[in-house]
Amino acid sequence: MDQLEMKKVAAKAALQYVKPDTIVGVGSGSTVNCFIEALGKIADQIKGAVAASKHSEALLREQGIEVFSANEVSSLDVYIDGADEITPQGYMIKGGGAALTREKIVSSLAKKFICIVDERKQVEVLGSTFALPVEVIPMARSYVARQLVSLGGNPEYRENVITDNGNVILDVYNFKILEPLKMEQTINNIAGVVTNGIFAQRYANVTIVGTPNGAKIIE
Repeated sequence: MDQLEMKKVAAKAALQYVKPDTIVGVGSGSTVNCFIEALGKIADQIKGAVAASKHSEALLREQGIEVFSANEVSSLDVYIDGADEITPQGYMIKGGGAALTREKIVSSLAKKFICIVDERKQVEVLGSTFALPVEVIPMARSYVARQLVSLGGNPEYRENVITDNGNVILDVYNFKILEPLKMEQTINNIAGVVTNGIFAQRYANVTIVGTPNGAKIIE
């Protein structure tokens, strides 16, 4: 089974957490694309969705699913999204698709975060296989980069990428994150940082891992 098939296995398994007549929080990325396709098959059973990216909004509408803004809902039953890395504790690195800020906003509205990944995304320590994305206000790019160097990272400007919020991304390489909760707060406190891709304060309540032997659910 290839990586795409494992993503589809995880995405399909996430449907069991979607309750009828609710508005679903939906993230972004290749695994979420698979979930949106699966969600389309039960589109008539839900009220709609809140999406974490413009791309996901477009895909949801293609499936006949009504899209609400985050400002139109007070809470969500579930938020379903992928991750670039996830630990056994449910801590994640996200933002490979540059939607991290909106993903944090929508996930914060949800009572339960369901993370769908293929088995390659599982790590013991964040930063082991994937750079940490940081969304930055453009005028602060150089300043923030210097602060990230002082924290032990190697930031690189992600060229030709502008977020849905009009900001830029710094990807921090060679950055093992041993204390995710503390590091998430430390980076967010740097002036000019919108947010960073550590999801530790809002961790995953359930991880669904697509494997060649089916979906493995970790609660």
